[in-house]
Amino acid sequence: MMSVNKRKEIYKYDAPWPLYSMNWSVRPDKRFRLALGSFVEEYNNKVQIVALDENISEFTVKSTFDHPYPTTKIMWIPDSKGVYPDLLATSGDYLRVWRAVEPETRLECILNNNKNSDFCAPLTSFDWNEVDPNLIGTSSIDTTCTIWGLETSQVIGRINSVGGHVKTQLIAHDKEVYDIAFSRAGGGRDMFASVGADGSVRMFDLRHLEHSTIIYEDPNHTPLLRLAWNKQDPNYLATIAMDAVEIIILDVRVPCTPVARLNNHRACVNGIAWAPHSSCHICTAGDDHQALIWDIQQMPRAIEDPILAYTAAEGEINQIQWGATQPDWIAICYNKSLEILRI
Repeated sequence: MMSVNKRKEIYKYDAPWPLYSMNWSVRPDKRFRLALGSFVEEYNNKVQIVALDENISEFTVKSTFDHPYPTTKIMWIPDSKGVYPDLLATSGDYLRVWRAVEPETRLECILNNNKNSDFCAPLTSFDWNEVDPNLIGTSSIDTTCTIWGLETSQVIGRINSVGGHVKTQLIAHDKEVYDIAFSRAGGGRDMFASVGADGSVRMFDLRHLEHSTIIYEDPNHTPLLRLAWNKQDPNYLATIAMDAVEIIILDVRVPCTPVARLNNHRACVNGIAWAPHSSCHICTAGDDHQALIWDIQQMPRAIEDPILAYTAAEGEINQIQWGATQPDWIAICYNKSLEILRI
């Protein structure tokens, strides 16, 4: 194959099924590798690992494996130095940790907090701690968040070298919890926030779990579906309400009052992702087929318009991710398609 000298600005991959969850790999030796989760409304779903072959300018499938129910989130271990095992986690009925081995991805462990019951409370989301990759926090429809401790012992010859235990479980909200995210504040290990069906953003500290701080409450108690911390300035976070066309930017130093509202989407917003390398850029995506990049450095002055807009002609964008180790690239999912866009 002839090497393509001119790099394209957009690469597209068409999956065999509708896509929902998606995440960029962080490892330095696995450029342009992403994990994708199917969204099929039945028990049998799939996860696929794809990577861009830069010689032929096309995505190739590295591994496909079965997953019960659609994944609510997929995340690679936040290991930018490549010192941990090559792990991937998924949430759905339970939290599962997988080891990416080509061509077979191997299930390492299923982390289930309901040992005494046949009923499982589905997990809505999770986050993997960047400072301590042995910590994963999950959120559930049963009003709780659970912090898991992983053991990733690298014992040669052992079949299962990854396990986990519950470090703590707490009732985080009055209703279902829809998202959880660790903050980089205070060392980046102990602080996290959650959002839920009660319309609040709450902040917790693993060192003082007896109380939490309410950072924001939606005036109409509309459920909040997603939250994302600014990657460079831990004072800021973004959240979106159910069926809302605006993104709310919060400053933890000024609780309960949004510092900005981003209002350019013409249909409900589905995803938010802060720039990995800049404190003043955030991208958003929604049912209006648009991915927008905003510059928020004018805050608290109103942010009128995005600085970049991309339209996916064929579908509503349900997922957006900014490459942590490749900040020039944003990935989006719509219908059965993954696209990565150079910005």
